[in-house]
Amino acid sequence: MPFSAGHRQGGCNSRGILPVNLETLAPALGILLLAYLIRGITGFGSGLLAVPLLAHVLPLQFVVPLVLVLDFSASVTLSRHARHYVRWDEIVPLLPSTLIGIVLGVALLVRLPQEPLLTALGLFVMFFGVRYVFDIHGSKAISRVWALPTGLAGGTISALFGTGGPPYVIYLSHRMRDKSQLRATFSGLFLLDGALRIAGFLYAGLLMQEHLLTAIALGIPVMAAGLYLGHRIHLGIGNRQMLMLTGALLLVSGSSLLWKAWA
Repeated sequence: MPFSAGHRQGGCNSRGILPVNLETLAPALGILLLAYLIRGITGFGSGLLAVPLLAHVLPLQFVVPLVLVLDFSASVTLSRHARHYVRWDEIVPLLPSTLIGIVLGVALLVRLPQEPLLTALGLFVMFFGVRYVFDIHGSKAISRVWALPTGLAGGTISALFGTGGPPYVIYLSHRMRDKSQLRATFSGLFLLDGALRIAGFLYAGLLMQEHLLTAIALGIPVMAAGLYLGHRIHLGIGNRQMLMLTGALLLVSGSSLLWKAWA
């Protein structure tokens, strides 16, 4: 059943969604600037940071489509500049199961109450925070067979939390070694994943919420500024340093989200 602004969700008021006002505007724009600064440096991570932090000031059912549209716009920008490096042969095998995952994730986002969603998101974010801080990862190449569960997990998580990047990042980083190709391929994949999610969200009515277009219009210039600054910083910072900083931010945002859900 399509989502309607009249449906009462956890964290929403009787009109469906909290309005964009001065109390939420300043922290929300600051969060978006930080998230897209990280995205400009690494090629991923904007949703992983933005969604849990924005969920402190806005309902999750509002945050996820907001970040979806901004992430899609960022992917268009980044893919345009690095399109010659995209490995489409690594992206195509992920798409069928990604589509199935997106359908499942949209259904869960519309139907599940707010508190379990926040708890699951907090744990998910903290898990990847620990991975980044302590550099827990393997270096062994993996089979393309893993594209099926990766696409399913990535599609479901991206539709449900607006932040499905980690499964894709883990899979592709074990398939590719060239950093330029890897960064460009992330953007190409997120571009297609975002297009599929936009179609699903339009059907479910999640992109028709009150104040969403206003929030998107305010967020786009902030997103562009973050990408520009991140691209400049990308040239002078080590990958390990960036991953540790990202991991620390994820641990803080994830634990604070758990506190919000359980309080």
